[in-house]
Amino acid sequence: MDNVLFAGIDIGTQGTKGVLTDRMGNTVSEAFVPSVLEHPETNAVTENPEHIVDSVISVIRKTVEKSGRDGKEVRAVCIDGQMAGILGVDEDFRAVTPLDSWLDNRCAKYTELLRQKAGNSCLLQSGGQFMNAHAPKILWWKHERPDAYAKIKKFIMPNAYAAGCLCGLKAEDAFMDYTFLHFNLFSDNLKKGFCASMLKDFGVEPEKMPKIVSPQTVVGTVTAEFAAECGISPDVKVLAGCGDTAASALGSGIVDTGIAQDVAGTASVFACCTDRFIPDVTDSTLLYSRSVIDGQFLPLSYITGGGLTLIWFSKLCGKELNELDLLAERAPAGSGGVTFIPHFSGRTFPFDISASGAFMGLNTETSAGDMFRAILEAIAFEYRGFLDIMVKNGCLDGLKLIRGVGGGAKSRIFSRIKADVLGADYLACEHICSAPEAMAKLAALSCGYTDLTVKEVFGSSDAGRRLPFDESRHKAYTAAFDLYMSRLYGYLKSEKI
Repeated sequence: MDNVLFAGIDIGTQGTKGVLTDRMGNTVSEAFVPSVLEHPETNAVTENPEHIVDSVISVIRKTVEKSGRDGKEVRAVCIDGQMAGILGVDEDFRAVTPLDSWLDNRCAKYTELLRQKAGNSCLLQSGGQFMNAHAPKILWWKHERPDAYAKIKKFIMPNAYAAGCLCGLKAEDAFMDYTFLHFNLFSDNLKKGFCASMLKDFGVEPEKMPKIVSPQTVVGTVTAEFAAECGISPDVKVLAGCGDTAASALGSGIVDTGIAQDVAGTASVFACCTDRFIPDVTDSTLLYSRSVIDGQFLPLSYITGGGLTLIWFSKLCGKELNELDLLAERAPAGSGGVTFIPHFSGRTFPFDISASGAFMGLNTETSAGDMFRAILEAIAFEYRGFLDIMVKNGCLDGLKLIRGVGGGAKSRIFSRIKADVLGADYLACEHICSAPEAMAKLAALSCGYTDLTVKEVFGSSDAGRRLPFDESRHKAYTAAFDLYMSRLYGYLKSEKI
């Protein structure tokens, strides 16, 4: 029983990451395969579904080879994936469409159509917000690519496609786990299903929607063909898995109220844990995502390309991020009066596709350190706005701790700025990229290799670098936050004149 392994896979925007762990959750080996984003037309960002499946196979094979262990020891595979994109499959589970990425904005007019025609009713049912996600993407395929739409039997997510291919599923077996529900304005989150009246109003056939399952559901076993390619046995169980944000939150111990998570990646995500379902129809900012733990929710909001703005500035200056971190540390809190607007791809929450990025308050004394610190502070200020709404909304009474994951959590200055702006200690989790490990642990748990509950397995841990917030800097940042918000809304208003 001790000679067993579990594969956890994370299908992200930048690539597919995977780990093999033992039954205690210790990482035995890991691997990464970069993704290939395609831009077939203006505002379009897609991925080839077959490349995604190939990346999953490659990652499993590489982790087995690196482990030096027998692939027959692998007992289960659990896959999480990026959340707001979709793809369509035919009755034989072959991809009819590419992955319509969460970065793809072609469906924007259908997002506005949903806003005008459905209003707050779909937000109250789904827990979502008006954004370029599942429902408007489905409508885009229906109206802009009717030939492809007619061939689609089910709309699914990339992790479900990879799992379905590994198991040889048919369209009738297509699934979506409940952590994705908030990204589909056609859903009924509390009932874990879809709203028949909403689908009817927008002319979408209910049978094109997948069944809703728990992340711990075993959806099948790996076929002999794919088992041989992966280097594992054909009887390996495959779990439904979940969305990447839910996986990351679970892996970093976001299982108690008052704990927040910072996913400092391509998108900058801020979430908290609650047992309350209170959809945000006042500020149009919070998404009520379900936790992997049934009955818990992860109200969250994010900046679509928060992490991308750091990379952009790094390339623009010709300096590495660690060099820029050092410059930012020397710059004063408040960045010498410089304000950065991080909404390069439009503002996600509240939704505003016309928004763009900007620097304000520049003068002849402004340094690269001031500008880079302004970028870091802008993301922290956006988080402060999210936090204020969470408290006002009633899903969060107070903030006890911020747990950071993703590449940005490695930066001490970025973490310290967030701690000081938000007024809570920041813990950069020991496992920075926690999603694959979380999926492997969930696989072990779901297959009976531990008697603990999900909450006990993923319970709070203080492993990592903890940075306490400074009360004086927190108070000083209040004025800087107010300046940021006034400049932000003044800028957004001026862009529309």
